[in-house]
Amino acid sequence: MEHKIVIAIDGYSGCGKSTTAKIVAKTLGYLYIDSGAMYRTVTLYFLENEVDYTQTQEVLKALSHINIHFDYNPDTNKNDTYLNGKNVESEIRKMYISDNVSTISKIPEVRKAMVKFQKNIGAQKGVVMDGRDIGTQVFPDAELKIFMTADVFVRAQRRQMELLAKGEETPLQDIIDNLQKRDHIDTTRAESPLRKADDAFLLDSTYIDIEEQTNFVIKLAKEVAKSVMVNDK
Repeated sequence: MEHKIVIAIDGYSGCGKSTTAKIVAKTLGYLYIDSGAMYRTVTLYFLENEVDYTQTQEVLKALSHINIHFDYNPDTNKNDTYLNGKNVESEIRKMYISDNVSTISKIPEVRKAMVKFQKNIGAQKGVVMDGRDIGTQVFPDAELKIFMTADVFVRAQRRQMELLAKGEETPLQDIIDNLQKRDHIDTTRAESPLRKADDAFLLDSTYIDIEEQTNFVIKLAKEVAKSVMVNDK
């Protein structure tokens, strides 16, 4: 029986992290956890309830009223995100959430709450989680860490196609501006900044497709799992 490991996939927005992580998890029979969806859901709650995120007590109070869970949707063959029992999967993918998620995500209290939640979910082995600080903060001892990057113009084109598929038309320059803004916030924030873990494998998805990305990770995962199994004997 093959040994199961934790796979942490970090990187910039629009590199194909989530798509890669989902396919890898499905192929290996692992649990997929979308950490980005958690932060998007918190952002949605903050915006809908006009939470003053500059006030620590308001942030803590809001977080105490947020319950996030994932549930499998047979129609899409994917997990949907729920906020306090309501399906918010479609809403959290909209551009107005993308415009605000990095600002909300950098709040220390928000990150601490989400990291705690993620650690609890992923305590078992056989987990694939993608995000910004999975390999550096959430699972620093993950057996396999991947850091994804890609040219910002290519990332923007991919994001535009995703939005168009959902019926949302957004100018390419607006998406580029959003990505560059998020990159800056994510890499310069004081709390858990986006960075490549020292022991992470670099995966540049600029000139490769999803199949090549997933094959790269799956091959590494099988090699690492086999190595861990041998060492555990």
